[in-house]
Amino acid sequence: MEFCEPSLFSFGIIADVQYADIDDESNFKQTRKRYYRNSLKLLQNAIDAWIVEKVKPSFILQLGDIIDAFNKTHDASQSALDTVLRECERGPPMHFVWGNHEFYNFSRDTLLSSALNSKCHSGHLLDNHDFYAYHFSPAPKFRFVLIDSYDMAIIGHDESSAKYQHSLKYLKNHNSNEDLNCPPALSGLELRFAKFNGGFSQDQLRWLDEVLTKADEMQEKVTIASHLPVHPLATEPMSLAWNYPELLSLLQAHRSVVCYMAGHDHEGGYHRDETTGIHHLTLEGVVETPPDSQAYGTVYVYEDRMVVKGNGRMRDREMMYPDRLAG
Repeated sequence: MEFCEPSLFSFGIIADVQYADIDDESNFKQTRKRYYRNSLKLLQNAIDAWIVEKVKPSFILQLGDIIDAFNKTHDASQSALDTVLRECERGPPMHFVWGNHEFYNFSRDTLLSSALNSKCHSGHLLDNHDFYAYHFSPAPKFRFVLIDSYDMAIIGHDESSAKYQHSLKYLKNHNSNEDLNCPPALSGLELRFAKFNGGFSQDQLRWLDEVLTKADEMQEKVTIASHLPVHPLATEPMSLAWNYPELLSLLQAHRSVVCYMAGHDHEGGYHRDETTGIHHLTLEGVVETPPDSQAYGTVYVYEDRMVVKGNGRMRDREMMYPDRLAG
């Protein structure tokens, strides 16, 4: 895909690096190989490419699971994180989303005090709440919002906390299996009710509603980033957020929203909401990308559209803004 006109700005996108210094293994469903060591090389290659782009991306969105859970098993969580962060520091500023593998390796308190807390370390707007979410504006009339899809979850929260107890009750209302990592059904949307997923608290939904209401009033174009997808046609059911219908309805109610980006489903996915025109883009996972390929993209932002220049498994896309923005 060739670009004949300069963009207003650009940014990089990448997800599910899941680096670990261990041998390759098959994934959870035994359908694809995971290249744990090579994922670091693919991250290095992506950053090298961003550094030498003619117009350097303004920032990078890293959509969660930057290291793998196996690091915890090998007592290598911090060393693995240090390894990937050394690479990340070479490139444009990076905004980190937290996924399930972040919580397999670290407590929420540890993450809050780490370099993965880009809410704290990036110097952008800080919001006083107990979930990991924030927003920033890289250019006039454009806003990016990072939200916490494990705000309601049983990973990452202390078992004595009210949020853990509420989340456990919510999950058990939908999943009666002794092993909550085992989905409650063999097919269908019920597959999402598993321990490795999570959702959005009512407090976070109210906060997001307020952010988007202001963006509507300011006639901004908003891109939302999280780890878990929220549209069933942009991912497999097992990768959806628990209470995705609530989040999806909220997005549909605000004309400022143009795109929702997520990771988690390593095969990737895409759907444009027929009613609102919102683009739902699920990124292909680096860890399941063969050594001779790649899985990252650069997004070029224009007045009327965003254009994804994909690499390797990630395809090019032109995403026109919804007509309702003019309403």
